[in-house]
Amino acid sequence: MRTLVAAVFVVCLGLPVWAADCPAPADHSDELTALFEQARAAPTEMAARAATDGLWKVYLRAPDAEAQAVLDRGMARRGSYDYLGAKTDFDRLIAYCPDYAEGWNQRAFVYYLQGDFVRALADLDEALARTPDHVPAQSGRALTLMQLGQREDARAQLLEALANNPWLSERALIAPGAPLGPQPPADPGKDI
Repeated sequence: MRTLVAAVFVVCLGLPVWAADCPAPADHSDELTALFEQARAAPTEMAARAATDGLWKVYLRAPDAEAQAVLDRGMARRGSYDYLGAKTDFDRLIAYCPDYAEGWNQRAFVYYLQGDFVRALADLDEALARTPDHVPAQSGRALTLMQLGQREDARAQLLEALANNPWLSERALIAPGAPLGPQPPADPGKDI
């Protein structure tokens, strides 16, 4: 009984943080537009690095300190392969801040790493419904569609991401002969 009371007490300690409403995500559209333009204008991948890093900084800016703490902890857990702990944090973040696209994107990444591509795709769709030009969600969705065998949809999604940032590392996937690139015509004399 003491254990149960102690557990209830510990759970209740965390409730005030989550009882309040999460503020709406800030409008970063002007900042993102400038970073997209900087990435598109960059002559090399190295020159685009500042824009790419800037995009991540914007996407990883949570709506408030509580959400930021949960996001950071979930990412640290994911980074140390504690996928269950990371998913728990991202579940909590999504419950608290359902309009914050990065919560959905981060949970999708955990699902992707676990090979649960159907759930990853659903979360990426949620992220993009909230922030349509979320480049990591766009490229993650392309990779997920590729894993699900939906090559044409994956290619279209990756091209959309590359329109925002042409220096994504995933750009190699659309090169001729690459998984999402133009494929050489089949040789009619050979069995594939």
